[in-house]
Amino acid sequence: MSYVGPDFDPPQPRRPRRGPLTVAVAALVPGALLGWLVYEAVGGSGGGGGSDRATVRTSPASSAIGTPVSSAAPTSSSPDDGKEPTPTPSSPAASGPLKGKVVVIDPGHNPGNFQHTAEINRKVNIGTNWKECDTTGTSTNGGYTEAQFTLDVSHRLKALLEKLGATVKLTRDTGSPAWGPCVDQRARIGNLAHADAAISIHADGAAAGDRGFHVILPGSVHAGAADTRAIVAPSADLGVRIAGNFVRVTGEPASNYIGDGTGLVTRKDLGGLNLSTVPKVFIECGNMRDSKDAALLTSGAWRQKAAQGISEGIVSFLRAS
Repeated sequence: MSYVGPDFDPPQPRRPRRGPLTVAVAALVPGALLGWLVYEAVGGSGGGGGSDRATVRTSPASSAIGTPVSSAAPTSSSPDDGKEPTPTPSSPAASGPLKGKVVVIDPGHNPGNFQHTAEINRKVNIGTNWKECDTTGTSTNGGYTEAQFTLDVSHRLKALLEKLGATVKLTRDTGSPAWGPCVDQRARIGNLAHADAAISIHADGAAAGDRGFHVILPGSVHAGAADTRAIVAPSADLGVRIAGNFVRVTGEPASNYIGDGTGLVTRKDLGGLNLSTVPKVFIECGNMRDSKDAALLTSGAWRQKAAQGISEGIVSFLRAS
């Protein structure tokens, strides 16, 4: 996820601090994770979604930490060392352990956003303030875009969950819509579907050398159209389970530049979370601007692992709820 515009004004990254863990989640994740995976408590220092950290604002034509993103639509094809999944239309859920459960997957950004800057720069209300409708997202130095990555992982994740009987909806799919949707619409899709779980798929655009994944949890917000109080606890549970399974399946480390090494960050400035009335998290699967992470993100085999790790976290959450 390129930290630009509506949902992407990041807290100032901090290097992991050394100190005692807060709340270990030993019951949810393998013992090997206890060195880093903790629940970042909502509120107080570190839990206010940026309330105690400096905020960086950049234009929709810039990526995270000031790294520029091309304003022209990339033309490179999707790199893949595995089979590219075939987009699947919505279909009746199969029988399985998740039958009756609804999952909404939100593939971040849209490749058409590059041609619709006026539309995506339009401000929308996210409860706490107004932000741009959407952004272009980031890309690897080789031109593989975040929008391509997020849809690919989303298709893979959708297929895995549908095999288990879940009803899965995407907020966008190949060629539709032509741009966006806006961040408030993305949240609304999950709400109207009465999703049992929702996840927004992203990849970051931080500086080279910054690598690893992190899961973003909603903070407690009650302002304007936003009221996350009912979803804070279940979303945290969902996020912890996804983080634990993601690192186990993919081998991708927790972020070394945000989240204090926990792989978890709580924020109050994201419209996609603020406006959600169903349990929801974001996941930044890696940093597209780091060569080591980019090598993974552009691998079809690794993207399948990413989808598998996210799927197993969602399944764990749904079976426990």
